Amino acid sequence: MKTVFYMLTGILMMVMAVFMMIPANAADNCKNCQGCQDKTQSKTENQTQSVSADTKTLVENNNDFAFKLYSKISQEEEGNVFISPYSISSALAMTYGGARGETQKAMEKAMKFTLGQDKLHPAFARIIDSLNKGGQEGNYQLHVANRLWGQKGFNFLASFIELTRKYYGAPLEEVDFAKNTETARETINKWVEDKTEKKITELIPKGGVNADSVLVLTNAVYFKGNWDSKFNEKATRPGKFYIAKDKSVNIPMMNQSYNFNYGKFEGVAVLEMPYKGKNISMLIILPDAKDGLKDVENSLNSDTLTHWTSNLKNQKVKVYIPKFKMTQEYELSEDLKAMGMGVAFTSGADFSGMTQNMKVAISKIFHKTFVAVDEEGTEAAGATAVVVTRMNGGGDSTPTFRADHPFVFLIRDNTSGSILFLGRVSEPQS
Repeated sequence: MKTVFYMLTGILMMVMAVFMMIPANAADNCKNCQGCQDKTQSKTENQTQSVSADTKTLVENNNDFAFKLYSKISQEEEGNVFISPYSISSALAMTYGGARGETQKAMEKAMKFTLGQDKLHPAFARIIDSLNKGGQEGNYQLHVANRLWGQKGFNFLASFIELTRKYYGAPLEEVDFAKNTETARETINKWVEDKTEKKITELIPKGGVNADSVLVLTNAVYFKGNWDSKFNEKATRPGKFYIAKDKSVNIPMMNQSYNFNYGKFEGVAVLEMPYKGKNISMLIILPDAKDGLKDVENSLNSDTLTHWTSNLKNQKVKVYIPKFKMTQEYELSEDLKAMGMGVAFTSGADFSGMTQNMKVAISKIFHKTFVAVDEEGTEAAGATAVVVTRMNGGGDSTPTFRADHPFVFLIRDNTSGSILFLGRVSEPQS
């Protein structure tokens, strides 16, 4: 190492000496010459293209993970499903920052992280910055927050703490899992509650952390936006919603006629409803058949979503959608194990990029979401905690979109393409 240091020092001194020999006006002339300007411009363009490419790749990877996890959960769960794929990816990306060896490879496979450690974290930072900036422009509320909660006195690597702080805005706050477990849990839950405008409470249930817990990595996402075209509350009427082919319930059904991006495809209709400012939209994917939800879910992936959204046309549509509200919660350990990162939960886990003090592994991944859709717009929140533990119609020319049976919906950032929330409505509850 000393030899390399001395070589680099020598080279640097030589470069400085050569630079000092160049006349001042020569340096100015060089800056102004067309050749250098072209080179500088080319370098800047290449860097920008690289940044854009990395961010685009990360969004595509995160969306692939979103559909993969949704497919896993929707096959296991009955009734409504609602997750925040972005929240889950963010919390596990921070965790991934401390993974090494086979654990790192397993997380890359399960999470669809193809950029590697060097490029993934800066790309996440750019997305976080873009989302938070968009939420500060006044058209809608959107904020993303991250935080680490570490055992008091535990020896985390400075490089890991700096990585999560620099790229995720996630400082480390010390708590005492060992001696004051319940206080630590309540502190974390209170932070999540505050960051989600009290929509996510009790993210970590009692017993979710214990005296052996050494770190909890948390992400919280909150969104509130008014429709670009609001529904008239006076036009909302009771309507049928078919929870099965031959079984319906009466629920409040909102309706309006307006110009939306809309498309009809094989077996499915897709509607895009933007929120004020049009940076964020809800996409509703409605099967033609009242019992066609499973077929749609089986075909749902990044490619089909791209195909649908790129072929939507702006036109007047009669829209009927239910008012609904739901809170969902999941413990995702078994799902992530089944998706390929089982080693991260075992004594064979390698998080030596996080700490070299002792062997640690993921013990639990808690995820909770909330969504409410009404005439004004949508309010949605999602939070994730990764717990790390020591190891010891008709002839009318205007198309009608009547969401009166189970459908898939997602809320995405139109600037980056990131899927912020993803779910299905099988039994709407207003």
